[in-house]
Amino acid sequence: MFGNLFEEEEEEEGFSSTSSKGRVAKGGDEPPPPRGRSSLCGIKNQGGTCYLNSLLQTLLFTPEFREELFSLGADELGCLEDKDKPEAKVRVIPLELQRLFARLLLVDQQSASTADLTDSFGWNSSEGTNQHDVQELNRILFSALEHSLVGTSGSTFIHRLYHGTIVNSIVCKECGNVSQRQEDFLDLTVCVCGVSSLEEALWTMFVEEELFEGNNLYRCAQCNRLVTAAKSAKLKKLPPFMTMSLLRFSFDFAKFERYKETGRYSFPLTINLRPFCEQTDGEDSDYTYELFSVIIHKGGCYGGHYHAYIRDIDELGQWEEEVKKVCESKLQEDDPLSVLTAIIAQESSKSVLLDQLGQKLMDKIGSSWSRKFRKHYGPIGKFLQSHNEVFLLVSNGTRVFCFHLGSCYTCSDYFDAGFLTVRLPVCQQGSHWFDLNDSTVTSIRESDIEKQFQGKESAYMLFYRKTQLHRPSEALNDPQYKIPSHLIQMAQEENLKLQQMREEFEATNNTVELRLHLAPSYKLENGALQPVSRDSDGSTALSFDRRKTVGDLRLAIYQMQELWEGDMALTVAKSLPAGLHLYNTLTVRPFLGENVEQEVEDGAEKEQGAGEGGGASGWRVFPPDDMQRTLKELSLKDGDALLVLEPQSFDSR
Repeated sequence: MFGNLFEEEEEEEGFSSTSSKGRVAKGGDEPPPPRGRSSLCGIKNQGGTCYLNSLLQTLLFTPEFREELFSLGADELGCLEDKDKPEAKVRVIPLELQRLFARLLLVDQQSASTADLTDSFGWNSSEGTNQHDVQELNRILFSALEHSLVGTSGSTFIHRLYHGTIVNSIVCKECGNVSQRQEDFLDLTVCVCGVSSLEEALWTMFVEEELFEGNNLYRCAQCNRLVTAAKSAKLKKLPPFMTMSLLRFSFDFAKFERYKETGRYSFPLTINLRPFCEQTDGEDSDYTYELFSVIIHKGGCYGGHYHAYIRDIDELGQWEEEVKKVCESKLQEDDPLSVLTAIIAQESSKSVLLDQLGQKLMDKIGSSWSRKFRKHYGPIGKFLQSHNEVFLLVSNGTRVFCFHLGSCYTCSDYFDAGFLTVRLPVCQQGSHWFDLNDSTVTSIRESDIEKQFQGKESAYMLFYRKTQLHRPSEALNDPQYKIPSHLIQMAQEENLKLQQMREEFEATNNTVELRLHLAPSYKLENGALQPVSRDSDGSTALSFDRRKTVGDLRLAIYQMQELWEGDMALTVAKSLPAGLHLYNTLTVRPFLGENVEQEVEDGAEKEQGAGEGGGASGWRVFPPDDMQRTLKELSLKDGDALLVLEPQSFDSR
């Protein structure tokens, strides 16, 4: 059992994760984000449950395990709705595990919660925040499942899939008498200290003999005296799935402290266990295993973090090729806008938690905000709020999202901004490897596994499956395969609810309140527009979705109770002390006439002299494509003013 996984990160001066200032999403709580590019679902960390998450993902991506679990129906397990009824027999743990697996496979969310499952374990709040050893959890979870499934058709499936047998033998060197004892195993704990590979450790365990001689003699029952003898062990029964636990944590008796073995320790992608078995006359396929999961521990013996490299056997995810381009020199490290945008771009969700932004900035440029930018730009929170055309604070101000990383960005845009990595989907056949790290799932190469041979971040548990196990073709690319219909329906209902939540959230947070200023209600005085009547500012409120186009906006204005007749021009206006000043023309005409080239040429001539912020002194003709630009692309936001006027009035005055 280890200590807490997470060290407190120092809060960056200038903003708080609970700040509600600046541009905060209006729609209340942010709905769960959808799955990322991998199309696979992660698992939320409850505070210290990364060890549980890694094991659960490994079991999920063990098709034979999840299908055995899904094969158990309500007639054997009962229903969760009846769990509080005294007379009902409800097997809560397997039922909650079924629901979790169904959500991980079918519900469109970035990560699923394990709260219901851990509640079924009887865990209290501290159990979710204290880290345990993943090998210990593996044994406890399987034991709990086996106990829960007693009396059902699934009572033996864990034993069938994971349990093997070792036979220990002692041979008397005097009379040749053999004494044997069999023992069951769920996983093999193999030594790391003093050996360089898994094969060497297995050779020491199952091939080399231990001699009883000298002062350490063996009492032979046949000879009835102390004799020289040899002790050895062999694998007698091989399970379909072989789990290896690497004994990386040791105790230094000289220093009287625990330590972690971080030296190089290799393990193969494919291993033949014939040399370590009692019976060796079978086919090679009887002894051959393929690696399909590596649970990794990062940190020391008193704390750390677990994540898992897992092979997607049923090809359920979207594997992506990672393309790296060295363009760090293009990152403008003296420009905080460039640096923060680059940091957010590297996140799959294109957003970052505020309390993590300071550390990510330190990792990116090697300096804190206070040291690098605070003197010239103020606190980081204030900087984000002052650039609300680029950054949006969501989830009650705890997360920052970047507008400029939407679908309109191309790969070249990312490179020009200094982003170092782009992932491109590939259509290669066959299963691929993914890194499942709590809520985050990313593609990795098979060669990346070698990075876990040594170091503070290294392999801790290995999961192998027999090469004899073949998947049916209908299981490939089908996450619904063998899932009971009631769980599929549950997932469909949750997806519908999530879709509605996201639509409502997006609609709420993309709705802007515009003020329409009608040209007939204004007169030109001293280079600015003044209301004709002092009793009214001549404006009309209009709620509009920023994701809709300028053309949609024109149509909405036309439909406002015959507010306007004839063609119109839309211009962003700013209310200054001197009056209403024109700022930026959105559109003059919806379509070009027959003489397109001449109109564009005339418009270009008349446009000369028009500029931002000082009032427009010309007009321009927009092509039809510009009518498809959204208000979001034009950076219109709450409270912006629009001047509506006839195109012919937008002349050289």
